[in-house]
Amino acid sequence: MYLNSSGAERKARRTAVVGAGCGSRYTVSMFHIVLFQPEIPPNTGNVIRLCANTGNSLHLIQPLGFEMDDSRLRRAGLDYREWASVDSHDSLDAFHAAVAPARIWALSTRGRRLYTDIAYQPGDALLFGPETRGLPQPLLESLGDQVLRLPMQAHSRSLNLSNAVAVMVYEAWRQQRFAGGA
Repeated sequence: MYLNSSGAERKARRTAVVGAGCGSRYTVSMFHIVLFQPEIPPNTGNVIRLCANTGNSLHLIQPLGFEMDDSRLRRAGLDYREWASVDSHDSLDAFHAAVAPARIWALSTRGRRLYTDIAYQPGDALLFGPETRGLPQPLLESLGDQVLRLPMQAHSRSLNLSNAVAVMVYEAWRQQRFAGGA
């Protein structure tokens, strides 16, 4: 599993992808937004729209709980699909092999560190779990202190996926002084 590879191995793969030339679609986005097995089409549609408006790429990890031509997905994403970089990967390992992100930051209600305690860097991947169950515990354990949380009221269960993605994306982008924004 890629999460067990060394930092040098990940950097070498990232350099190989980024250095692939102008045709590499991964050289243009600031962050990689990764939805692990998303289940609800409107949430994914909202994230497509968010990525189109913030200049980030979206990566969907299979299996999806819907078809990409689902009318609810299209409705939520409106006409932003053509403006967003959206890729589907068979697994998280396949995503990592294709993209080799600088670092991966996962969001979970089980995270110990606040999302605002991180100095985000271009090339980072922001990983989010399925709406009904979150990221698998073994994956969270393999990420260690790269698992973050959003603060909520004590008895709250979780935030809507697309809202959580928006909060993290805008914090990461703010730290980059909204580079590329108007």
